[in-house]
Amino acid sequence: MDCCSKDVIEARFDDEYVQKKLSRYRKKGPKKTTSVLAQVIAEQMGEGMTLLDIGGGLGDLQHILLPMGVANAINCEASDAFVNACDQEARSHGYADLITHVQADFVEVADEISEADIVTLDRVICCYPDMPELVSSSLQKARRLYGIVIPSEKWWVKLATSMYYNLRFILQRNPFRVFVHSTEAIENLIHAAGFQRLFYKEASGWQIFVFSRQAIG
Repeated sequence: MDCCSKDVIEARFDDEYVQKKLSRYRKKGPKKTTSVLAQVIAEQMGEGMTLLDIGGGLGDLQHILLPMGVANAINCEASDAFVNACDQEARSHGYADLITHVQADFVEVADEISEADIVTLDRVICCYPDMPELVSSSLQKARRLYGIVIPSEKWWVKLATSMYYNLRFILQRNPFRVFVHSTEAIENLIHAAGFQRLFYKEASGWQIFVFSRQAIG
């Protein structure tokens, strides 16, 4: 079974796992890297901009950016449990009607997804083996801003990925894998698509990037 298939994602991020994440989110709020990514995007947002959040999980970015002025969002997420949790949280805050949920592997349905002013992949590229296809197809949907959070390539991040995460998955006979893709290769694809780097920060083993199709400000 392909490690990026929808069935594998569903099994990895099942209801039990997601409910634990939702409980933590409600107590502590979004991850710090997500908050940084959202803040940078918010500073660059124009009125009525739209969002495509790929692998949106609980919808952390949507829950931050919709109240800050994003007109509407598409949440493309392969895990049914995550889709339900995102919708549940949005309904509790009164903006569920601003989110369109697409439960699917983004690459498989990319041709059916509309463009958006902002495209985000928050800790998503590291869950996908075919990085070039995911990055290239998602870039085609971004009109203005492109934000990503990816693992650092530091030795200890790679070691933790191999020995803590992937070895555990192998022992559990779980086909899901985590990937530390080449940062240079990712940036090369983004620059080739006509984007310039607006923001970069490294924090706790993660790299936060925001790119723009043209310089803003």
